[in-house]
Amino acid sequence: MKEHAHHYSAKLTWTAGPGGGTTNYRTYSRNHKVNLPGKPDLALSADPAFRGDPALLNPEDCLLVALSSCHMLSYLALAALKGVEVLAYEDEAVGTMLQTGEGGRFTEVVLRPVVTLSAASDKVLAESLHSRANEICFIANSVNFPVKHEAKFRRQEDA
Repeated sequence: MKEHAHHYSAKLTWTAGPGGGTTNYRTYSRNHKVNLPGKPDLALSADPAFRGDPALLNPEDCLLVALSSCHMLSYLALAALKGVEVLAYEDEAVGTMLQTGEGGRFTEVVLRPVVTLSAASDKVLAESLHSRANEICFIANSVNFPVKHEAKFRRQEDA
């Protein structure tokens, strides 16, 4: 199989806020901006547990969203290729991060998709596609912790 390299770029900018620079751990701003070529800017901060702005996305949120979105996109592609008609897809993903000392790491993410299928779609096949989607998801393949899924299904008439 031929390999294809895909490249991504982002520009991150942080500037000292009203609290000043990093002379005091408690007062420097955690807020920063990310510019992605041709896309809306993102305003980010640290998690509130680390003195960030709770109204802004943080890196942990972004990781969880990336895993959830990648799984969904992988799943929908497989469904389309296998003749499973998905009419709606929702996910309530949760992640667990363990802080140890000054550092830490995610220990797992659990995706909880609820998939609405057309009445004619094969539910057994639809269920099996979640495992395959997890295997081919670029983001799940890039992390060093388990990404689990607990899928539920609805039929069009149940929605």
